[in-house]
Formats: sequence, C-alpha cells, structure tokens
Amino acid sequence: MSLLNKVTVVIPAYKPDEKLLSTLRGVINVGFTDIIVVDDGGGEKYAPIFDEVKAIPECTVLHHEINRGKGAALKTAFSYYIGNRKDSIGLVTADADGQHLPKDIRGCAEDMADNGSVVLGVRDFSQPHVPARSKAGNRFTSGFFKVFFGMKISDTQTGLRAIPRKYVEAISKVDGDRYEYETHMLFLIGKAKIPLSEHIIDTVYIDDNSSSHFRVVRDSIRIYKMVILFLLSSILCTAVDAAMLSVFNNVFEDSLQFFTAFLLTVISARAVSGVINYLINYFVVFKREGGFSSALRYFALALSLIAVSGGIALAVDLIFSQVWLTCVIKVLISLLMFPIVFRLQHNFVFGGQINNK
Repeated sequence: MSLLNKVTVVIPAYKPDEKLLSTLRGVINVGFTDIIVVDDGGGEKYAPIFDEVKAIPECTVLHHEINRGKGAALKTAFSYYIGNRKDSIGLVTADADGQHLPKDIRGCAEDMADNGSVVLGVRDFSQPHVPARSKAGNRFTSGFFKVFFGMKISDTQTGLRAIPRKYVEAISKVDGDRYEYETHMLFLIGKAKIPLSEHIIDTVYIDDNSSSHFRVVRDSIRIYKMVILFLLSSILCTAVDAAMLSVFNNVFEDSLQFFTAFLLTVISARAVSGVINYLINYFVVFKREGGFSSALRYFALALSLIAVSGGIALAVDLIFSQVWLTCVIKVLISLLMFPIVFRLQHNFVFGGQINNK
C-alpha cells in the first residue's frame, strides 16, 4: 500500500470556484486516495461545485449550514477524521484556491511520515511576485512569534500543514473558529513542545491573492488576541497595584514605623494585584482548565521578577541623577521585559505537555 493511501487531505472551502476541482484532481493524480472537503456555508450558489466534488470517489464532503470560519471548518474535518480514519497515519490541510500545488502537498505528507513532526509548507516571501500585503503580514507575524513565543517560523500564515494522527485530537481542541485558529495551533505546538519542521514549497499567488477571505482588522485582532489581553491584564493590574498602594499606605502609615509600614504596604498591594492578575491570566488570557497548580509557579515567578525589577530600578536611580532620564530608562526596561514575562507565563506558568499517545 502506498504511503499516501494512509494520509488524508483536508480542504476547507468557502465559496470555491473551479480551482477547488483542479486542486482535487491534482491531489488525486499524485497518489492521495482520501480527501475531506468542508463546505463552509457558501450557500446554494456554490452547491453545483460541491455536487461535482461529491461525485469524486476519493472525496468526502462535510457541510456547514452557515459560514462558521476556516478554523471551524478544519475542526469539523478533524473531528470526522478522528472518528472515521482509524488506520490513517496523519492528515494534510490545504487551501481550496489553488495556491498549494499537489506536489507540495505530497512533499509535506512524506516529510511528516519520515520524521513524525508537524510539517509546515513554507513559502519564499522574498520573491518579487509576492503581494506586498502578504509579505508585510508574514514579516510581522514571524517577528511576533520569535519575540513572544521563541519560535522561529518562516511562514506563520501557511495553510499547508501536515499533522501526525497522534497530535490531531489535541490540535482540534485549540481555541478559535476563523483564521486565528491556525495561529493558535502554532501556540499549542510551541507550548506542548510538539516537533515542528518546515518544507519549502512553491510560492503561488493568483490574482494578487484577491480570493482571500482574510479580513485585515478583525482577523488580525483575533490572531493577536492573547498578547493583547495579556497587555490589558498587565495595565489593569498596574492600576490596581497603584490604587492598593494608596489604600494600604493610609492603613499602615499612622500605626507603624516608616520602614515597617512601607514594607507591609508594598507587600499587601503586590499580593492583591498579583492575585487579580493571576486569575485574569488563568481564566481569560491563557484559558487554563482544571486545578490551580500553576499558582505556585506564578507567584514564584512574580517574586523573582519583583527582585529583578527592584534591583534594576535601584541601579538606575543610583547611576542616573536626572529624574526624566531615569523614568525613560525604566519605561524602556519595562517594554523589553514585557515579551520575556509573557513567554515565561505562556511556557512555564501556564504551559504543559499534551498526551501524544
């Protein structure tokens, strides 16, 4: 039996055209025999195309009554795959617009079978025919992943991904129903230390990528939602900390000696803001489930950061005499520490392995 007979191709399709049928013919020609196509609620206008897909013996068509987004379509396919493809060794996701060539889909599947990793089909964005929007978007997200997640990924926006069967269930539970789902998938891969490799593919753009359904503002907010929420959580708890400093200072200053009052004020304020920050990050930012074993890691990290930031602040105060310069340097240090703190919380405090069996 051919290797490709054990690999399923998954194609989410929203309002597809002839390019979907061309992609399917090409995928079958290179040796794939099992393809799951998801009709993501395009409506009656596109029913004839999906009728043609249904007539292809190698294809299974799943339907959404309304448009639910690319992430939801992939999850629908993954759920069907888990329940109905027990002998498969993995799957490959590809786009319906013809940008992923059959030979590259096959290459990613073969790499996955060889090395057992999730394989990304990555494009060369230095080529002159790449649309400016795509080039700029990839540069930004690649830098974003490197700074905030410590992951070096050449093409964060690729829809061509080969996933071994043992990782499909965990990946199917990742948050997100639209384009952010593919980004959150990479978050999980980094956090759970799932092996990841890249396969160079041809860089194909058709009509300047005009067929893309990506909504720049709305979908970008969804993609970067975790870091945005982390920033808002940090700002809120900084405000809470400042308010609590004032409250506890009024409580302790008249009844205790200066140093004791100052120490208790700072500790009490940090404790209140720290608990609030932990709960927001636990339930909202990183969306943990189950017990609070991460609490010990969070507060151990918090104490370490307080010691480090306090030492840095003291050193800055001693070295620089001008108040404005001291403030600027402290702000710059805080900005530099922000992605470091995020990575520590994402990977260490709220991280964890998944069951890969």
